[in-house]
Amino acid sequence: MARYELLNNIAHQDLRVSTRFGAEFGDNVGMVQAFPTEFAELQREYPIFFRKDASSGEFHAVALLGFEHHENLFLGNGGWNAFYLPGAVARGPFLIGFQEQQVDGQLRNEPVIHVDLDHPRVIGGQGEPVFLAHGGNSPYLEHIITVLRGINDGVQAGKEMFAALQALELIQPVTLDVRFDASHAVNLTGLHGIDRERLAALDAATLHDLHRAGWLEGIYLVLASMHNMRRLIAEKQRRLREQEGQQGQAA
Repeated sequence: MARYELLNNIAHQDLRVSTRFGAEFGDNVGMVQAFPTEFAELQREYPIFFRKDASSGEFHAVALLGFEHHENLFLGNGGWNAFYLPGAVARGPFLIGFQEQQVDGQLRNEPVIHVDLDHPRVIGGQGEPVFLAHGGNSPYLEHIITVLRGINDGVQAGKEMFAALQALELIQPVTLDVRFDASHAVNLTGLHGIDRERLAALDAATLHDLHRAGWLEGIYLVLASMHNMRRLIAEKQRRLREQEGQQGQAA
């Protein structure tokens, strides 16, 4: 159960956050939410798909990390084997909330940072300091602020982008049937991707509207990210061979 508090440099003067990675920190997940503001970075290393919320019918983007619910093929030896860390992971125990504040004589809902004090990265009491000894923000916290801003901007951008793509029926279900070797295969359902044929059939005016809104670039970044499936499959195959080798030695 999360226990969020508004972050401040008095109550949380000695707060430290572990920046290691592993199942003990909740990193053993097959996918994480992704945001259009980070598509350019994500598409270099992760396949990007869409998932549909069953209750709202709205879409959100995800970066695929593995082929099972608790499989993250980027985890290894306490590290994350990629140059770019998805914002949903990098934020750690922090999130943005909103608080009424006086700004220029008017009450506004301003973004503020909250921290989950029961998060596994926090409860160990070790890792990067959040505040400096004199109370200022540490370099780690400054990085987190940048990450949270990107997520905050990405949430709004995602709502607009995915609604536009949905209206044009560009987001369509995909089923991934992947065979790793003679004994191992997987069938992934519930994912959606960009329909290339529908995209190619759009008229010039519609494409111009997508470009002017900034969504056309995001569409092509998602399409380009599909090349990362090869890397993910290769890593899965490597781990299966390693696992079989260990089992053979044990026998």
